[in-house]
Amino acid sequence: MSGANPFLDPARQEELYGHASRLAGRSNALMRAKTTGRPVPDTIVGLMRAHHERPDRLGLVLDLGCGRGTSSLTFAQELRPRRIVGLDAAPALIEHALQRARRVPSLPVSFLQGDFHHLPVAAGSCDVVVAAFCLYHSPRPQAVVVEIDRALAPGGLAVLVTKGLDSYREMDQLVAAVGLDPRAEEHESLYISAHSGNLADLAALSLDVLAVEQEEHSFTFDGHDHVAEYLATNPKYDLAPGLYGNPGALAATLHEFVPDRPLTTRSLVTFVVARSRGGRP
Repeated sequence: MSGANPFLDPARQEELYGHASRLAGRSNALMRAKTTGRPVPDTIVGLMRAHHERPDRLGLVLDLGCGRGTSSLTFAQELRPRRIVGLDAAPALIEHALQRARRVPSLPVSFLQGDFHHLPVAAGSCDVVVAAFCLYHSPRPQAVVVEIDRALAPGGLAVLVTKGLDSYREMDQLVAAVGLDPRAEEHESLYISAHSGNLADLAALSLDVLAVEQEEHSFTFDGHDHVAEYLATNPKYDLAPGLYGNPGALAATLHEFVPDRPLTTRSLVTFVVARSRGGRP
């Protein structure tokens, strides 16, 4: 499992996103560990209300990298736009999102599989485009920002969200210390393509940046079993055969080498709010 950054390696996409349950397991383990930091979808809703000229009368809202649809459903419930479209490249995640949306048929939400380098919407058709925790999956995030600008109506709003380069470094330290991956602290950050340090500059290439907010999120895993749930599908590490996707085996290794204790780790989350230039250079 060594080589290119897995988020930017086309050969790894089926492994990473072909099974919605695997991604859900990692996400759920992380969310159960969260001790500080506002829910990101709620923060995005607040930013839309603060910066859009008519947040109570939104037309089309496009949610890029929508995953299992959590953010899209939150936007629909809180903002009641005319329509929300969630877009993701992974068919398994789109299917999961569709299943969740069927439980609330009154919400104007639809989900599409697609490539965020080529958005399936007309130029100038979106009041808001959200790209949360997805731009770092592109080797050319600046091209995605150009597409976001194309999709936005004059005065339309983009909300971009990413993580700091050294997010979860305490997890790296643990993985290295027990020998699961001795080089865990040396691997390139998964967020190298679009991170807290360059996101505003990426946005400014095509959009007018209105606000940048940063918030540290903290996570405390309650022991080795909880940590192993997260590690089992984390693509950053070069795990031995039989460990990837196997939280039981990972937990056993952790128990063997270090005493069972909570692990606290952190991530800097950055929000950039930007507006379409409406044809201005």
